[in-house]
Amino acid sequence: MRAFDYSKLADRTWDNEIVSYLSKIHEYKGKQEFFLRRKPIELNRLIEIAKVQSAEASNRIEGIVTTNSRLKRLMADKTTPQNRDEEEILGYRNVLNLVHENYDAIPVKSNYILQLHKELLKYTNYSYGGRFKTVPNEIDMFLENGEKVTLFKPLEPYETPDAVNSICENFQTALNKESADELILIPCFILDFLCVHPFNDGNGRMSRILTLLALYRSGYFVGQYVSIEKAIADTKEAYYAVLQKADKGWHEENNDPEPFIKYMLGVILSCYREFEKRLTVVHEADAKRTSYDIVKTYASERIGKFSKQEVRPLNRL
Repeated sequence: MRAFDYSKLADRTWDNEIVSYLSKIHEYKGKQEFFLRRKPIELNRLIEIAKVQSAEASNRIEGIVTTNSRLKRLMADKTTPQNRDEEEILGYRNVLNLVHENYDAIPVKSNYILQLHKELLKYTNYSYGGRFKTVPNEIDMFLENGEKVTLFKPLEPYETPDAVNSICENFQTALNKESADELILIPCFILDFLCVHPFNDGNGRMSRILTLLALYRSGYFVGQYVSIEKAIADTKEAYYAVLQKADKGWHEENNDPEPFIKYMLGVILSCYREFEKRLTVVHEADAKRTSYDIVKTYASERIGKFSKQEVRPLNRL
């Protein structure tokens, strides 16, 4: 089994694009406290909107869907799941709430990951929730025509428990020693988690939950207000493409995580920019603003077409 030595990242030199991403995200983190002091009622609404979008998007990536009306009722705890897809969406909602509300009490450790996975599959009839995989699995991509393409063969089941323990322990050690920027370490940890692929089902969704958890524990809270999962779902083809590049040679410890790091930094930065934009719309508009005013402001900053679904959340603020 490969080793997971994140201290090696300290010796890496990153290109100008990654350095620029890091600088801009650090700047947004510095302004974050100022953002969070403004209009707490509107911020709470942004949180609820982001939760709905996160649950929808993270599950949609895996082909798990329901109608918008059913999704909203499930998220508001006003109905019970009617099928397997809705059971899995409800599980994601609960895990998302746990991470949002208790991130500081959930360390990135193997036993906590197992507990989160158990909660993810709580409402399904699967017997393997909260347990590592017992059969070999693979990382697949589903094309628009429904065709499945195998991207990567992960570790075998017998290797999985030790591998998850190792990535968690080495990730935390690297954070404590400040071996590299947290925004570099987090994507590398998530990439290794995906390559281990520790569960029979739910690996992709767990990777996105762990991304949020690691970001929150490092003080990057944008995912609470703008859905990082939606940003990934909206760029799904690029997501799979960078994974293919970043996991090449992974078993031999010859892979380069840079494409995945760059992609994730771009996603995080785009979410911070969207967060600032939404707060600016709220701040500049008075209580008498109309839907027309909101749409006009939104449209003035967009090139090309956009849908009602994209602008509708701002109408609720």
